[in-house]
Amino acid sequence: MNQSTEAYWGYHLILDLTECNQNSRYPNKEKIYQFAKQLVRDIDMVAYGEPQVIHFGPDGKQGYTLVQLIETSNIIGHFNDDTGEGYLDVFSCKIFDVDVVKKLVTEYFQPKKIRTTYLIRQA
Repeated sequence: MNQSTEAYWGYHLILDLTECNQNSRYPNKEKIYQFAKQLVRDIDMVAYGEPQVIHFGPDGKQGYTLVQLIETSNIIGHFNDDTGEGYLDVFSCKIFDVDVVKKLVTEYFQPKKIRTTYLIRQA
């Protein structure tokens, strides 16, 4: 799904993932780190620094959080240890291909279901 090339302030993809990697170990730090590096390349962005992947949270909410700054904004992800849920936001003032993101998410995390929300941002 390539979006219009008309200029807006930002393009915001929100993915809600259910039952990730049920047949293997849930996302670990290295897998999420490699995913972020590959995603930046695949959607033709420029990383600003390395991906930050940190495991923390209270009981029932523990999991990994990903923060990857890109020159045109950011990539943020949250992956819950207990539920197998994942939440990924890609926000950029540079247009990107939503299908490329979803394909890579499926490859890395094998969610049973992906709910997609796509916003065009303009104040």
